[in-house]
Amino acid sequence: MVIQRWQSVFLLIVTAMMACFTFCSLGQVQMPDFSLDFTTMGFSIEGEATNGAPLGYYMRTWPFFTISLLCTILPFIAIFLFRNMSLQKTVCIIEVLLIVALVLMGIAYGYKNEALENYQVGWSSIIITLPIAVVADLLAYRRISADQKLLRSTDRLR
Repeated sequence: MVIQRWQSVFLLIVTAMMACFTFCSLGQVQMPDFSLDFTTMGFSIEGEATNGAPLGYYMRTWPFFTISLLCTILPFIAIFLFRNMSLQKTVCIIEVLLIVALVLMGIAYGYKNEALENYQVGWSSIIITLPIAVVADLLAYRRISADQKLLRSTDRLR
């Protein structure tokens, strides 16, 4: 017997929040000659190139994108692990740890980056998706634990 209710909804919320974070703009960096768009893929130069102006990516951030994409895929996979609740709980904990690593990596790229040392990063409001994802992930973990307790109590009655 498996009960799968709210934790699926919470894990779907985590997936949606992390997909928004992965594929939307995280902020901008204003430089003297041009401005950079900060995404999980890297810092890309905004606008169209004219008179020999630079174009493309200023700096790639592949580790940041990889962890962010992993944080998008893991909760979606966890939804289908309902037959193994202990594994589902483990995936939820790993997801929270990866989101914390993602926050630290974002801070490192945004503030501690030597190439952008003298420039200020203007963060987008999409950054709020990370705390929402963490809260939804912890709520899913709590619901999975409650369902495990309920299943143990019904097994004890048999």
